Amino acid sequence: MVLQSSFKNCLQLSCILRTPKAGFRDTASGGLIIQSISNDVYHNLAVEDWIHDHMNLENRQILFLWRNSPAVVIGRHQNPWQECNLKLMRQKNIKLARRRSGGGTVYHDLGNINLTFFTTRKKYERMENLKLVVKALKALRPQLNIHVTDRYDILLDRQYKISGTAAKLGRTTAYHHCTLLCNADKFVLSDVLKSPYKGLKSNATPSVPASVKNLFEEDPSLTCEMLLDAIAEEYAMQHQIDHHITLINPTDETVLPGINNKSKELQTWEWIYGKTPKFSVSTCFNMFYKDSVLDVKVDMDVKHGRIEACNIDLPEEWLPPALCSELVKSLSGSKFCPNETTALSSTLLRMCPQDDELHSKWNLLCENMTMLM
Repeated sequence: MVLQSSFKNCLQLSCILRTPKAGFRDTASGGLIIQSISNDVYHNLAVEDWIHDHMNLENRQILFLWRNSPAVVIGRHQNPWQECNLKLMRQKNIKLARRRSGGGTVYHDLGNINLTFFTTRKKYERMENLKLVVKALKALRPQLNIHVTDRYDILLDRQYKISGTAAKLGRTTAYHHCTLLCNADKFVLSDVLKSPYKGLKSNATPSVPASVKNLFEEDPSLTCEMLLDAIAEEYAMQHQIDHHITLINPTDETVLPGINNKSKELQTWEWIYGKTPKFSVSTCFNMFYKDSVLDVKVDMDVKHGRIEACNIDLPEEWLPPALCSELVKSLSGSKFCPNETTALSSTLLRMCPQDDELHSKWNLLCENMTMLM
């Protein structure tokens, strides 16, 4: 099966077009602009994977437009515990995703636009893509003071970051994607991109903090739709193609065969957390019990998202040493994950004598352990 041809034919039959379908029939070569109808981060990242893996881009370049419901997206080589507040994200039901490209951590919501530029590796040029975005924005609002930096960020008023960049370079295919802050919730962005975890040592790629601003703060008359259309129009002009956007459903197997398997893989614990580079945690915390305060020291090595080695140092008289040793033994090999730690501690607790004070102390220790995760 020639997937390039299949993709084109299926889109002709299955996709809702923002301009007439007839325009798409002429896109066997040149450029193509597509937009996702989904706001699910895993579905949209799967589209990037699918195009990268299956499309022949020798005679065609693609611009993919997409937006997500609240999500934090980390780079391929990053540590989520180092980059974000996982506990707060769980409370707010904000998804965590690991993308295939490198770079830093970003917050997505419907006030953020994502742009992915697909080319062959030989034609990959992210500076030109970012200049295209800037040109489109200035055509829409000439008064905007925006420019591209040497770090491939787009700055507003020479100090506020409105766009960050990442890329994946395959053997023959490449893509460059960037964000565009339009009207994102900056309070949530600031809160979730602030790690509360202490004593973490890692060689994972760290994000570079930056002051950010929404474009809508500069010009409240803008809308995401206006920005998407302006960028699509500039892309069409530069690639000498018709200015139309093809809407795609990223869960439609008739259009994108095998796409749902890619989406499922991106949602697995093994991909999101298990791909984290090896790291260690060495921290202390205080436990308040009745009229006493106990100092507890915890050291853990974590590899592939699982606890490889663990040591818990607390006063011997506070808990039976055998019970504490059993916890350490059970944690070794388990996921560095609050749910799994809670389940393990509950199982061990059922094996303990029916002693209310012992149970209270045990629960207090395990609650504090899960807060490290």
